[in-house]
Amino acid sequence: MSENLTWAPREITEAEAQGRDLAAYLTAQGAEGLTDLLTEHKALVFRGFGVTPESIDPVLERLLPTRLPYVHGNSPRTRVKGNLYTSTEYPQRFTISMHNELNYARTWPARLAFYCEKAAESGGATPVVDGELWLNSLRPEVREAFAGGIRYVQNLHDGYGLGKSWQDTFETDDKAEVERYLAAAEAEWEWGPDGIRVVQHRQATTTHPVTGVEVWFNQADQWHPAGLGDETAKELYDILPPEEFPQYVTFADGTPIPEEYVTHIRDVGLDLAVDVDWREGDILVIDNVLTAHGRRPFEGTRRILVAMCD
Repeated sequence: MSENLTWAPREITEAEAQGRDLAAYLTAQGAEGLTDLLTEHKALVFRGFGVTPESIDPVLERLLPTRLPYVHGNSPRTRVKGNLYTSTEYPQRFTISMHNELNYARTWPARLAFYCEKAAESGGATPVVDGELWLNSLRPEVREAFAGGIRYVQNLHDGYGLGKSWQDTFETDDKAEVERYLAAAEAEWEWGPDGIRVVQHRQATTTHPVTGVEVWFNQADQWHPAGLGDETAKELYDILPPEEFPQYVTFADGTPIPEEYVTHIRDVGLDLAVDVDWREGDILVIDNVLTAHGRRPFEGTRRILVAMCD
């Protein structure tokens, strides 16, 4: 893990577990002990336990008692089994900026677990950042501008188009089920001939339910074209108005977010992040409110699996 003098995930090794396998160690900690440890350290890395694809299930059962489906997820991934998925399937030459999982939704997972089945030949670290540090490191005018909240827009196609379809996003082809989910999420929606448009108003920050710490908690930089890089953003602008992009974001009142704010937010998060450099068999567990995560570019083959729980 790279050096960060302010904060880093807590690493737990087989030696500390006194030779017990990881499932046995977690059983000994108990659900409450594990929760306390994660709340204190914000992220945990379990290393050297030799966890394999065949032995991952009992570990995840203890780490994530109620595994959740990836409903309303906006990144491309594949379900491996049950509610275990591949990490975001995004071109490996790109960085994935810092974010908390599903923080644009009405509810989000409390905890994530990543499992390294295959480490990349080069690169591919998972950076993690302290959300309180990220918030406090942003320029005051940026924090003030986001105080009124954020408006997220999704244009989800019916099977043909840019981005994910609404069927993939909501893991169903039942429109009534989608509407029930969106109503519970306090979202606005409108069906069209080619799919559905979803609008959600959310806050830019949140507080942790146990510690009360306020953290930066939105995906403005990932939903804004400026966060995609100049070339990709230009291609989108050339073919579509912003409100018709697969996903888009404004301030809560519909006012455009300045590009310089977006790049500032993205760059601060990445600069503050601590890299978890994967070894096969590693497991990273993060508190999804206290800690944001991303992905560094890589070469070769990389397979990281992820699951989440409430």
